[in-house]
Amino acid sequence: MRRFAIFAMLLAASWVVMILSHECGHIIGGMACGATLTDFDLAPWRMPYSLHSPDPHPLVTLWAGPMLGIAVPISLAVIIRKRWAWFVADFCLIANGGYLALAWLSGDRFLDTPRLLDAGAHPAMIVIYCVLTIGTGYIWFRSDCIHYLKRTPKPQTGSVP
Repeated sequence: MRRFAIFAMLLAASWVVMILSHECGHIIGGMACGATLTDFDLAPWRMPYSLHSPDPHPLVTLWAGPMLGIAVPISLAVIIRKRWAWFVADFCLIANGGYLALAWLSGDRFLDTPRLLDAGAHPAMIVIYCVLTIGTGYIWFRSDCIHYLKRTPKPQTGSVP
């Protein structure tokens, strides 16, 4: 039972880190290229967003979300060097790639992928990002899940070796 509680807490923490690193990436990207932030919401229990207007370089603003959304958690995991930090980073890796892929499929004009395409992003760049993040993220995150969900053998007392 304890392993499920730890796993659930790690998933919740991973979600919050992913939301904050991704959306703060958009905010930082916009600030870096001279965009004016007009509104934002970072609440992890609803769909977070950041709106910039005017945005002289929307590709920078838009790509900064998924790029910092993986770079920040992975950098922190490298520094922290603990299994739980890699769990969070690997979740962010697969979640950012999965988000761009699903946003593309949904076609919702307010999501990142349709906005990237409207701003002039080449579809191949989005595909490459999704394949790399989802592929690598799946392998690493699957390993993390197995590690945290596996049963630990109970030591047998009184048995003869």
